[in-house]
Amino acid sequence: MLNRRMLRIKVMQNLFAYQQCMDANYELAVDYIEAYFQPDLNSMEAQDKELLARQRKSARQLFEKKFKKPATPDSPEDIINKVVANAFAQLEKAGKKDEVFLLKNMVAEVEKLTGTYHAILGLVSAFAELAQADKKIKHDRFRENPWVKAIRNHAELNKELLKGNIGWHTRTDKVRGWFRDVIKADDAYIDYISSKKQDTESDKVFIKHLIRKLILTGTINDYFEEDDIRWAEDREIVKGLLDKTIKSFNESSGQLELQKLSLDWDDDKNFISTLFEKSVHLPEEHKQLVAANTRNWEVDRLPLTDRVILEMAIAELIHFPNIPVKVSINEYIELTKEYSTPKSKQFINGILDVIAKELQKRGAVKKSGRGLIDNK
Repeated sequence: MLNRRMLRIKVMQNLFAYQQCMDANYELAVDYIEAYFQPDLNSMEAQDKELLARQRKSARQLFEKKFKKPATPDSPEDIINKVVANAFAQLEKAGKKDEVFLLKNMVAEVEKLTGTYHAILGLVSAFAELAQADKKIKHDRFRENPWVKAIRNHAELNKELLKGNIGWHTRTDKVRGWFRDVIKADDAYIDYISSKKQDTESDKVFIKHLIRKLILTGTINDYFEEDDIRWAEDREIVKGLLDKTIKSFNESSGQLELQKLSLDWDDDKNFISTLFEKSVHLPEEHKQLVAANTRNWEVDRLPLTDRVILEMAIAELIHFPNIPVKVSINEYIELTKEYSTPKSKQFINGILDVIAKELQKRGAVKKSGRGLIDNK
Protein backbone atom coordinates (compact mmCIF):
# COMPACT_ATOMS: atom_id res chain seq x y z
CA MET A 1 0.00 0.00 0.00
CA LEU A 2 1.12 3.52 -0.70
CA ASN A 3 2.57 5.65 2.06
CA ARG A 4 3.72 9.26 2.02
CA ARG A 5 7.38 8.36 1.63
CA MET A 6 6.63 6.44 -1.55
CA LEU A 7 4.58 9.37 -2.80
CA ARG A 8 7.43 11.78 -2.08
CA ILE A 9 9.72 9.52 -4.09
CA LYS A 10 7.32 9.74 -7.03
CA VAL A 11 7.29 13.53 -6.82
CA MET A 12 11.08 13.67 -6.50
CA GLN A 13 11.57 11.48 -9.57
CA ASN A 14 9.29 13.64 -11.68
CA LEU A 15 10.79 16.90 -10.42
CA PHE A 16 14.20 15.51 -11.34
CA ALA A 17 12.86 14.76 -14.82
CA TYR A 18 11.34 18.25 -14.99
CA GLN A 19 14.68 19.88 -14.18
CA GLN A 20 16.35 17.83 -16.88
CA CYS A 21 13.67 18.94 -19.33
CA MET A 22 14.24 22.56 -18.33
CA ASP A 23 17.98 22.19 -18.92
CA ALA A 24 17.24 20.84 -22.39
CA ASN A 25 14.72 23.63 -23.03
CA TYR A 26 17.33 26.19 -21.98
CA GLU A 27 19.77 24.83 -24.55
CA LEU A 28 17.06 24.95 -27.23
CA ALA A 29 16.39 28.60 -26.37
CA VAL A 30 20.10 29.35 -26.73
CA ASP A 31 20.12 27.48 -30.03
CA TYR A 32 17.23 29.69 -31.20
CA ILE A 33 19.27 32.83 -30.44
CA GLU A 34 22.32 31.40 -32.17
CA ALA A 35 20.30 30.45 -35.25
CA TYR A 36 18.53 33.82 -35.47
CA PHE A 37 21.78 35.74 -35.88
CA GLN A 38 23.34 33.38 -38.41
CA PRO A 39 23.89 34.78 -41.94
CA ASP A 40 20.99 34.13 -44.30
CA LEU A 41 22.58 32.13 -47.07
CA ASN A 42 19.48 32.50 -49.24
CA SER A 43 19.40 36.29 -49.06
CA MET A 44 20.37 38.31 -52.12
CA GLU A 45 21.56 41.13 -49.86
CA ALA A 46 25.05 41.35 -48.42
CA GLN A 47 25.35 39.93 -44.90
CA ASP A 48 27.27 41.81 -42.22
CA LYS A 49 28.82 38.80 -40.55
CA GLU A 50 30.70 40.83 -37.95
CA LEU A 51 27.50 42.61 -36.89
CA LEU A 52 25.59 39.34 -36.68
CA ALA A 53 28.37 37.74 -34.65
CA ARG A 54 28.36 40.67 -32.20
CA GLN A 55 24.57 40.63 -31.91
CA ARG A 56 24.57 36.86 -31.46
CA LYS A 57 27.06 37.11 -28.62
CA SER A 58 25.26 40.05 -26.98
CA ALA A 59 21.87 38.32 -27.21
CA ARG A 60 23.22 35.10 -25.73
CA GLN A 61 24.89 36.97 -22.87
CA LEU A 62 21.74 39.00 -22.16
CA PHE A 63 19.64 35.82 -22.14
CA GLU A 64 22.01 34.15 -19.68
CA LYS A 65 22.05 37.20 -17.40
CA LYS A 66 18.27 37.64 -17.43
CA PHE A 67 17.82 33.94 -16.74
CA LYS A 68 19.80 34.31 -13.51
CA LYS A 69 18.61 37.84 -12.72
CA PRO A 70 15.36 38.89 -14.47
CA ALA A 71 15.84 42.54 -13.47
CA THR A 72 18.90 42.81 -15.74
CA PRO A 73 18.52 45.95 -17.96
CA ASP A 74 17.57 45.50 -21.61
CA SER A 75 19.97 45.98 -24.49
CA PRO A 76 19.97 49.33 -26.32
CA GLU A 77 19.29 47.32 -29.50
CA ASP A 78 15.63 46.46 -30.02
CA ILE A 79 16.36 43.42 -32.17
CA ILE A 80 18.40 41.84 -29.38
CA ASN A 81 15.65 42.48 -26.83
CA LYS A 82 13.07 41.00 -29.21
CA VAL A 83 15.05 37.82 -29.83
CA VAL A 84 15.79 37.36 -26.12
CA ALA A 85 12.10 37.87 -25.29
CA ASN A 86 11.17 35.27 -27.92
CA ALA A 87 13.69 32.85 -26.43
CA PHE A 88 12.15 33.27 -22.97
CA ALA A 89 8.66 32.81 -24.40
CA GLN A 90 9.82 29.58 -26.05
CA LEU A 91 11.41 28.46 -22.79
CA GLU A 92 8.28 29.20 -20.77
CA LYS A 93 5.98 27.44 -23.26
CA ALA A 94 8.14 24.32 -23.34
CA GLY A 95 8.44 24.33 -19.54
CA LYS A 96 4.69 24.55 -19.09
CA LYS A 97 4.16 21.71 -21.54
CA ASP A 98 6.67 19.54 -19.67
CA GLU A 99 5.09 20.43 -16.32
CA VAL A 100 1.60 19.45 -17.46
CA PHE A 101 2.86 16.21 -19.03
CA LEU A 102 4.93 15.12 -16.02
CA LEU A 103 2.16 15.93 -13.54
CA LYS A 104 -0.36 13.93 -15.54
CA ASN A 105 2.13 11.14 -16.11
CA MET A 106 3.06 10.99 -12.42
CA VAL A 107 -0.56 10.43 -11.40
CA ALA A 108 -1.00 7.86 -14.18
CA GLU A 109 2.17 6.03 -13.06
CA VAL A 110 0.77 5.60 -9.56
CA GLU A 111 -2.67 4.56 -10.77
CA LYS A 112 -1.08 2.00 -13.10
CA LEU A 113 0.28 0.11 -10.10
CA THR A 114 -3.17 -1.28 -9.32
CA GLY A 115 -3.29 -2.77 -12.81
CA THR A 116 0.17 -4.30 -12.35
CA TYR A 117 -0.91 -5.83 -9.02
CA HIS A 118 -3.99 -7.33 -10.65
CA ALA A 119 -1.94 -8.53 -13.63
CA ILE A 120 0.46 -10.48 -11.41
CA LEU A 121 -2.44 -12.19 -9.68
CA GLY A 122 -3.84 -12.88 -13.13
CA LEU A 123 -0.51 -14.44 -14.10
CA VAL A 124 -0.93 -16.99 -11.30
CA SER A 125 -4.29 -17.92 -12.86
CA ALA A 126 -2.70 -18.15 -16.30
CA PHE A 127 -0.03 -20.54 -15.00
CA ALA A 128 -2.73 -22.68 -13.39
CA GLU A 129 -4.56 -22.91 -16.73
CA LEU A 130 -1.37 -24.05 -18.45
CA ALA A 131 -0.79 -26.58 -15.68
CA GLN A 132 -4.28 -27.95 -16.26
CA ALA A 133 -3.61 -28.34 -19.98
CA ASP A 134 -0.25 -30.06 -19.47
CA LYS A 135 -0.71 -33.80 -19.95
CA LYS A 136 2.95 -34.76 -19.46
CA ILE A 137 3.29 -33.75 -15.83
CA LYS A 138 0.78 -33.98 -13.02
CA HIS A 139 0.26 -30.49 -11.60
CA ASP A 140 -2.73 -31.28 -9.37
CA ARG A 141 -1.02 -30.00 -6.23
CA PHE A 142 -0.47 -26.61 -7.84
CA ARG A 143 -3.94 -26.35 -9.33
CA GLU A 144 -5.56 -27.37 -6.05
CA ASN A 145 -3.52 -24.93 -3.97
CA PRO A 146 -6.17 -23.00 -1.97
CA TRP A 147 -4.58 -19.63 -2.80
CA VAL A 148 -4.36 -20.46 -6.49
CA LYS A 149 -8.00 -21.56 -6.53
CA ALA A 150 -9.06 -18.42 -4.68
CA ILE A 151 -7.25 -16.26 -7.22
CA ARG A 152 -8.69 -18.13 -10.22
CA ASN A 153 -12.23 -17.94 -8.86
CA HIS A 154 -12.09 -14.32 -7.69
CA ALA A 155 -14.96 -12.65 -9.57
CA GLU A 156 -13.83 -9.09 -8.88
CA LEU A 157 -10.27 -9.83 -10.00
CA ASN A 158 -11.44 -11.50 -13.21
CA LYS A 159 -13.67 -8.52 -13.90
CA GLU A 160 -10.75 -6.10 -13.40
CA LEU A 161 -8.51 -8.16 -15.68
CA LEU A 162 -11.09 -7.95 -18.46
CA LYS A 163 -12.01 -4.33 -17.86
CA GLY A 164 -8.45 -3.08 -17.77
CA ASN A 165 -7.31 -5.30 -20.63
CA ILE A 166 -4.46 -6.47 -18.40
CA GLY A 167 -5.13 -10.19 -18.63
CA TRP A 168 -2.65 -12.51 -20.35
CA HIS A 169 -4.81 -13.93 -23.13
CA THR A 170 -3.04 -11.74 -25.70
CA ARG A 171 0.40 -12.78 -24.43
CA THR A 172 -0.04 -16.53 -24.28
CA ASP A 173 3.29 -17.31 -25.96
CA LYS A 174 5.19 -15.32 -23.36
CA VAL A 175 3.27 -16.89 -20.48
CA ARG A 176 3.77 -20.37 -21.94
CA GLY A 177 7.51 -19.71 -22.19
CA TRP A 178 7.66 -18.55 -18.57
CA PHE A 179 5.71 -21.58 -17.40
CA ARG A 180 8.06 -23.90 -19.26
CA ASP A 181 11.39 -22.18 -18.52
CA VAL A 182 10.79 -20.65 -15.09
CA ILE A 183 8.00 -22.44 -13.24
CA LYS A 184 8.43 -26.05 -14.37
CA ALA A 185 12.22 -25.75 -14.19
CA ASP A 186 12.17 -24.52 -10.58
CA ASP A 187 13.36 -27.10 -8.02
CA ALA A 188 10.97 -25.83 -5.35
CA TYR A 189 8.04 -26.18 -7.76
CA ILE A 190 9.07 -29.73 -8.70
CA ASP A 191 9.36 -30.69 -5.04
CA TYR A 192 6.02 -29.06 -4.26
CA ILE A 193 3.97 -30.84 -6.93
CA SER A 194 5.75 -34.13 -6.19
CA SER A 195 5.25 -34.03 -2.44
CA LYS A 196 2.65 -36.37 -0.96
CA LYS A 197 2.43 -34.22 2.15
CA GLN A 198 -0.42 -31.77 1.79
CA ASP A 199 -1.13 -29.09 4.37
CA THR A 200 -2.15 -25.44 4.38
CA GLU A 201 1.21 -24.18 5.63
CA SER A 202 3.20 -25.76 2.80
CA ASP A 203 0.61 -24.40 0.32
CA LYS A 204 1.11 -20.92 1.77
CA VAL A 205 4.90 -21.24 1.65
CA PHE A 206 4.72 -22.21 -2.01
CA ILE A 207 2.42 -19.36 -3.10
CA LYS A 208 4.82 -16.93 -1.43
CA HIS A 209 7.72 -18.56 -3.27
CA LEU A 210 5.85 -18.40 -6.57
CA ILE A 211 5.18 -14.69 -6.28
CA ARG A 212 8.36 -13.49 -4.58
CA LYS A 213 11.00 -15.73 -6.12
CA LEU A 214 9.60 -16.77 -9.48
CA ILE A 215 7.47 -13.81 -10.60
CA LEU A 216 9.12 -10.87 -8.83
CA THR A 217 12.66 -12.12 -9.48
CA GLY A 218 14.56 -13.08 -12.59
CA THR A 219 13.15 -13.36 -16.10
CA ILE A 220 9.52 -12.52 -15.30
CA ASN A 221 10.54 -9.59 -13.13
CA ASP A 222 12.65 -8.30 -16.04
CA TYR A 223 9.49 -8.10 -18.13
CA PHE A 224 7.84 -5.75 -15.63
CA GLU A 225 11.06 -3.76 -15.30
CA GLU A 226 11.16 -3.18 -19.06
CA ASP A 227 7.59 -1.92 -18.92
CA ASP A 228 8.13 0.40 -15.94
CA ILE A 229 11.19 2.65 -15.63
CA ARG A 230 10.36 3.16 -11.93
CA TRP A 231 10.08 -0.57 -11.25
CA ALA A 232 12.83 -0.53 -8.61
CA GLU A 233 10.49 1.43 -6.32
CA ASP A 234 7.17 0.24 -7.77
CA ARG A 235 8.11 -3.40 -7.25
CA GLU A 236 8.15 -2.90 -3.48
CA ILE A 237 4.69 -1.30 -3.56
CA VAL A 238 3.23 -4.13 -5.64
CA LYS A 239 5.01 -6.73 -3.50
CA GLY A 240 3.40 -5.21 -0.40
CA LEU A 241 -0.05 -5.50 -1.97
CA LEU A 242 0.58 -9.12 -2.95
CA ASP A 243 1.85 -10.03 0.53
CA LYS A 244 -1.29 -8.56 2.10
CA THR A 245 -3.42 -10.45 -0.40
CA ILE A 246 -1.81 -13.73 0.66
CA LYS A 247 -2.34 -12.88 4.33
CA SER A 248 -6.00 -12.05 3.71
CA PHE A 249 -6.84 -15.64 2.76
CA ASN A 250 -9.71 -17.08 4.80
CA GLU A 251 -9.44 -20.85 5.20
CA SER A 252 -13.10 -21.21 6.10
CA SER A 253 -14.48 -19.43 3.04
CA GLY A 254 -11.57 -20.21 0.73
CA GLN A 255 -11.50 -16.57 -0.35
CA LEU A 256 -9.03 -13.70 -0.25
CA GLU A 257 -9.41 -9.95 -0.44
CA LEU A 258 -8.10 -7.69 -3.18
CA GLN A 259 -6.08 -4.87 -1.67
CA LYS A 260 -6.41 -1.17 -2.36
CA LEU A 261 -3.41 0.79 -3.51
CA SER A 262 -4.48 3.69 -1.30
CA LEU A 263 -7.01 4.09 1.49
CA ASP A 264 -7.82 7.57 0.17
CA TRP A 265 -6.53 8.06 -3.36
CA ASP A 266 -8.15 11.47 -3.73
CA ASP A 267 -6.15 12.72 -0.74
CA ASP A 268 -2.93 11.07 -1.92
CA LYS A 269 -3.41 12.41 -5.45
CA ASN A 270 -3.93 15.90 -4.06
CA PHE A 271 -0.75 15.51 -2.00
CA ILE A 272 1.51 14.56 -4.92
CA SER A 273 -0.09 17.06 -7.32
CA THR A 274 0.20 19.95 -4.87
CA LEU A 275 3.74 19.06 -3.81
CA PHE A 276 4.86 18.81 -7.45
CA GLU A 277 3.23 22.08 -8.51
CA LYS A 278 4.38 24.06 -5.46
CA SER A 279 7.93 22.76 -5.89
CA VAL A 280 7.99 23.69 -9.58
CA HIS A 281 6.69 27.19 -8.81
CA LEU A 282 8.65 27.78 -5.61
CA PRO A 283 9.07 31.58 -5.30
CA GLU A 284 12.53 32.96 -5.90
CA GLU A 285 12.71 34.31 -2.33
CA HIS A 286 12.39 30.77 -1.01
CA LYS A 287 14.93 29.39 -3.50
CA GLN A 288 17.31 32.04 -2.23
CA LEU A 289 17.10 30.44 1.21
CA VAL A 290 18.97 27.50 -0.25
CA ALA A 291 21.61 29.76 -1.79
CA ALA A 292 21.97 31.73 1.44
CA ASN A 293 22.62 28.62 3.50
CA THR A 294 24.90 26.60 1.27
CA ARG A 295 27.92 28.58 2.47
CA ASN A 296 30.74 28.08 -0.02
CA TRP A 297 28.53 26.24 -2.52
CA GLU A 298 26.93 27.78 -5.56
CA VAL A 299 23.36 26.50 -5.94
CA ASP A 300 24.10 25.47 -9.54
CA ARG A 301 26.94 23.28 -8.25
CA LEU A 302 24.72 21.32 -5.88
CA PRO A 303 23.85 17.79 -7.02
CA LEU A 304 20.48 18.07 -8.78
CA THR A 305 18.98 15.50 -6.41
CA ASP A 306 19.94 17.61 -3.38
CA ARG A 307 18.47 20.74 -4.96
CA VAL A 308 15.22 18.95 -5.78
CA ILE A 309 14.98 17.53 -2.25
CA LEU A 310 15.59 20.92 -0.65
CA GLU A 311 12.99 22.68 -2.80
CA MET A 312 10.46 19.91 -2.16
CA ALA A 313 11.06 20.20 1.58
CA ILE A 314 10.54 23.96 1.54
CA ALA A 315 7.34 23.58 -0.47
CA GLU A 316 6.05 20.97 1.97
CA LEU A 317 6.92 23.04 5.04
CA ILE A 318 4.94 25.98 3.65
CA HIS A 319 1.97 24.38 1.93
CA PHE A 320 1.06 21.40 4.12
CA PRO A 321 -0.12 22.74 7.50
CA ASN A 322 -1.08 19.27 8.76
CA ILE A 323 2.44 17.81 8.48
CA PRO A 324 4.74 18.62 11.43
CA VAL A 325 8.02 20.35 10.61
CA LYS A 326 10.10 17.57 12.16
CA VAL A 327 8.27 14.92 10.14
CA SER A 328 8.95 16.75 6.87
CA ILE A 329 12.63 17.25 7.68
CA ASN A 330 13.10 13.61 8.70
CA GLU A 331 11.36 12.36 5.56
CA TYR A 332 13.62 14.36 3.26
CA ILE A 333 16.71 13.25 5.14
CA GLU A 334 15.59 9.65 4.50
CA LEU A 335 15.21 10.43 0.78
CA THR A 336 18.71 11.88 0.81
CA LYS A 337 20.14 8.71 2.39
CA GLU A 338 18.69 6.56 -0.37
CA TYR A 339 18.98 8.75 -3.46
CA SER A 340 21.83 11.20 -3.00
CA THR A 341 25.54 11.20 -2.21
CA PRO A 342 26.99 9.75 1.03
CA LYS A 343 27.81 13.23 2.37
CA SER A 344 24.41 14.70 1.56
CA LYS A 345 22.57 13.46 4.66
CA GLN A 346 24.40 15.73 7.10
CA PHE A 347 24.44 18.56 4.56
CA ILE A 348 20.68 18.43 3.93
CA ASN A 349 19.92 17.99 7.62
CA GLY A 350 21.83 21.12 8.60
CA ILE A 351 20.40 23.30 5.82
CA LEU A 352 16.78 22.21 6.36
CA ASP A 353 17.01 22.87 10.08
CA VAL A 354 18.20 26.44 9.44
CA ILE A 355 15.69 27.04 6.63
CA ALA A 356 12.78 25.73 8.72
CA LYS A 357 13.65 28.14 11.53
CA GLU A 358 13.95 31.03 9.08
CA LEU A 359 10.58 30.22 7.48
CA GLN A 360 8.95 30.02 10.91
CA LYS A 361 10.51 33.35 11.84
CA ARG A 362 9.04 34.90 8.69
CA GLY A 363 5.63 33.41 9.45
CA ALA A 364 5.68 31.34 6.23
CA VAL A 365 5.23 28.06 8.13
CA LYS A 366 1.84 27.80 9.80
CA LYS A 367 0.88 24.46 11.27
CA SER A 368 -2.64 23.66 12.38
CA GLY A 369 -4.37 20.74 14.00
CA ARG A 370 -4.03 18.83 17.22
CA GLY A 371 -0.40 18.44 18.27
CA LEU A 372 0.86 20.80 15.58
CA ILE A 373 0.66 24.15 17.32
CA ASP A 374 4.15 25.61 17.46
CA ASN A 375 5.23 22.53 15.49
CA LYS A 376 5.42 20.33 18.59
